[in-house]
Amino acid sequence: MREVKLRSPLQFMLVGIVLLYAGGLIIAPIAAIVQGAFGKGLDGLFAALTEPDVIHAFQVTLFLSIIAALVNLVAGVVLAWVLVRHQFPGKRLLSALVDAPFIISPVIIGYVLIVLFGRQGWINIPGIQIAFALPGMLIATIIVSMPFVTREVMPVLANLGPEQEEGAYTLGANRWLTFWRIVLPEIRWSLLYGLALTFARALGEFGAVVVVGGAIQGYSESATVYVFRALNDRNKIGAYGVSIVLALLSVVLLMGMEQFKRRPKTLDVIQEEVQDVDFIGTSN
Repeated sequence: MREVKLRSPLQFMLVGIVLLYAGGLIIAPIAAIVQGAFGKGLDGLFAALTEPDVIHAFQVTLFLSIIAALVNLVAGVVLAWVLVRHQFPGKRLLSALVDAPFIISPVIIGYVLIVLFGRQGWINIPGIQIAFALPGMLIATIIVSMPFVTREVMPVLANLGPEQEEGAYTLGANRWLTFWRIVLPEIRWSLLYGLALTFARALGEFGAVVVVGGAIQGYSESATVYVFRALNDRNKIGAYGVSIVLALLSVVLLMGMEQFKRRPKTLDVIQEEVQDVDFIGTSN
């Protein structure tokens, strides 16, 4: 009893410190952004968000985020499969390269793309402009958001083991059917969680896209780049308004990711696996 009384004040103090820390870093900036966005009322905020440059910036951001998420969804699963299921020379190097976007600054990634695909770059594709255009921004967004799906799927694949897959092969299933009916149900929640992280990372990317895209107004300007320009132009309503929209999207993604994290492996998933094996056996 005495030990519980001694720990309880400390626990309350730690919780209070965490709440103050979270409030100072998250709640206070959001409150300041909301206050600034509604500085001219709801009409002023609506007018700022319906400007052609803002609409175009959101279109560019959604385009880059969706395409990057889809590309990394497929590429991430392939990379995770290769790194977990196969042994080959250079495996550690490939694994390190997957984590490179966590270490290398996005600004450097954008600069490297300019060196590669600029007007006097190492790689020139006739008729296709990559640097200072949407293709370069898309490549940069794909690179900076590359690791999330791979790193979320790899532990699940490692714990899954090859036994169920080998059993499906002995029953006559091909590789695609085995992946679709045996492996995918096991990795689906980690896959969705990695996809949400990828989309969130692409949604908030700034450094790489502003360098390789050139921040050309009305052409290669994403939502984050627009916020930067609006602040320089003293357009605080526009900057705060776009920031609120991005923050709301981030909150929705965070709520979705929390649901993915809490999703346990329930009995219905196990029953689906049994049905899948029966399906493979009866389909032959």
